[in-house]
Amino acid sequence: MQAQAMRALNCLVVLAHPLAESLNRHFAEVAAAELTAAGHKVTLLDLYQSEFDPRLTSAERNSYYSERFDAAALNAQAAALREAEVLVLVFPTWWFGLPAMLKGWIDRVFSPGIAFDHGKDYGPIRPLLYKLHHVVAITTLGSPWWVDRLVMRRPVRRILKWGVFGACAPKARFAMLSFYAAEKPQPVRVMRFVGEIRRILRNSA
Repeated sequence: MQAQAMRALNCLVVLAHPLAESLNRHFAEVAAAELTAAGHKVTLLDLYQSEFDPRLTSAERNSYYSERFDAAALNAQAAALREAEVLVLVFPTWWFGLPAMLKGWIDRVFSPGIAFDHGKDYGPIRPLLYKLHHVVAITTLGSPWWVDRLVMRRPVRRILKWGVFGACAPKARFAMLSFYAAEKPQPVRVMRFVGEIRRILRNSA
C-alpha cells in the first residue's frame, strides 16, 4: 500500500536578532529552508526587520483582565501564532535571559484570547494554542555550556518550556538547541549544529 503523503503544516519561524548577518539569522534561514523543503507552509518573522514594538501598550495592559483584551494592534501577529502548528524561535541568550525584543513579543502576543484565557477567579489559565504541537527554541550563548547548564540551570529553557508553552500549549513537544561559546563559531561547530537543527525539524510533523 502506498504511504499517505504527509500533510503540509503551518510553520512560524520567529527571529529576534538586531544584526542582518548573524548566526541567529543563519540558523533561522536553515530552519525555514528545511521546513519548506519538507513541503510545509513557512512564515519567517524577523522582529527587528518588521520593526515590531516590544512594548506592551497602555490599552493592552488596561484590557488584560477585562472582558475582551485589546488586540487591535496585534491582529497579524495573533493570527500567525494561532495558526502555527510548528513554532521555531531563534534568538540570542543575553545575561541568561530572553532578549528584550522576543520577551516583548511574548508579553504582547501571548495574551488573553490569543494564547490563553483566564481561569475562574484568576486561577490556572486555560490554554488556547491547541493547534501548536511542536516548539523548537534555537539560541546562541556567549558562555560555555557548563555555566548555563550547571551553574544557571538553563533558565531560558525553563521559562519557555514550563512558564510559556507549558501554560499556553501544554500538549506541544518542546526542544531546545543551544549553541555555546558563540563568539568563536568555528565552521565545523556551526555545521554540526546546523545538522542538529535539520534533524530536529525533520521530526516536527
